[in-house]
Amino acid sequence: MSEGMFPMESQGSPQVETKPAARGHPSKLFVETTTRCNLRCRMCVKQTRGCDIREGDLSLATFEALIPAFPHLESLVLSGIGEPLLHPRLDEFIRIARAHMPSESWIGFQSNGILLDEPRAHALAEAGLDRLCLSLDAVSPDTFRRVRSGGEVGVLESALNALRRVRRQNGHSLSVGIEFVAMRDTVLELPSVLRWAAERGADFALVTQVLPYDEALVAQAAYDPNTDVAVRFFEPWRARARGEAVDLSRYFEVLWKYTKSPEEQRIIDFVERMKADAYAQDVFVNVQKILARDEEWLEEVGRIFAEAAQVATEAGIDLQLPNVVPCAARRCDFVERGGTFVSWDGKIHPCYFLWHGYRCLINGREKFVKPKVFGDVGERDVLQVWNDPAYRLFRENAVRYDYPFCSDCNLAKCCDYVQAEEFEQDCFINFEPCGDCLWCKGIFQCLQ
Repeated sequence: MSEGMFPMESQGSPQVETKPAARGHPSKLFVETTTRCNLRCRMCVKQTRGCDIREGDLSLATFEALIPAFPHLESLVLSGIGEPLLHPRLDEFIRIARAHMPSESWIGFQSNGILLDEPRAHALAEAGLDRLCLSLDAVSPDTFRRVRSGGEVGVLESALNALRRVRRQNGHSLSVGIEFVAMRDTVLELPSVLRWAAERGADFALVTQVLPYDEALVAQAAYDPNTDVAVRFFEPWRARARGEAVDLSRYFEVLWKYTKSPEEQRIIDFVERMKADAYAQDVFVNVQKILARDEEWLEEVGRIFAEAAQVATEAGIDLQLPNVVPCAARRCDFVERGGTFVSWDGKIHPCYFLWHGYRCLINGREKFVKPKVFGDVGERDVLQVWNDPAYRLFRENAVRYDYPFCSDCNLAKCCDYVQAEEFEQDCFINFEPCGDCLWCKGIFQCLQ
């Protein structure tokens, strides 16, 4: 093992390193029970062109191969690309895990709620389920149908009412919540969704931004493509431009003109000074995106989120909101908290970003993502895979955060490192594709 890697824990001796990512076992396990689904949600990767994610169900043998990790877990999330309630052995999986996990740990999953009636809710609670998160993006029936094709908001109401009755009649401590995907077409409904869900027994709410998997969803992104540091850097320059009567909105209009007027040259010179200052301060600023920043819209989203927070406080809902402006001080909760991901076929992956192969658009730029696989529980013990030197080195390097801001880079659209369909390294000579990840900037969230 190289000197810089996480130290291994020794059996029978005090733990040398207490950070979850450095322990000899995962602390959080995310297990995909199925890739099948009974809805056609517009923001789902499965509904995009070229998606080659195979459909399949987790086998009992594959699930039982995870048992060595269960005694060490803080949480087990039985969610993936598909709908967990479609798996015929879901209740059995929960019972097996509950028998091997610590009493203070929890088991949960996310669901569209279509198959959740009162008998099923009771069976899940009896099996040992602790948390259930239902997808709810609107209470307007028309909006709900547009977002989740094949679904009806009335089905969610029936599911929440069934869960409330089971908790009241049987005394189960099952925690029930909702997940809301913030898009331009839906975000205005967030406060109403929270009120509606609280009235029907929800006690937590998870809000995430949308990751566009095709061009039609790019315009639906409700967050700023610029980081908070870039925005703070730009604000005084914008004020200075106004004071000097420099029209920054014309920059790209005049940039490539062969002959420029004195006024146009002033615009070019001003932006060049701004870029030089950003470089001197080591601030990543995407000039095109910072000049096109939709401040009016972002202020509106901030207002909606503030109203949602007030509603949640009044209703007693534990609300987790995503960032509206990506945070430059990155933090990967998946890796730092000791998470690992198991797809339905038994492959072990480090995070959601690298779980499946797919195409997406990061800040409008096409991105190809290939799954990162460190092992297969059908071939090796899950703890052996977790402690494999290559996987440990990946985790160590990931939490150093010593990689570029690819999503903000002016050269990303023509960068061979970023644009390659097979990632090999970034411009910092890192072999982890974390420079283009928005999860660690607080934009996307999930049940964990």
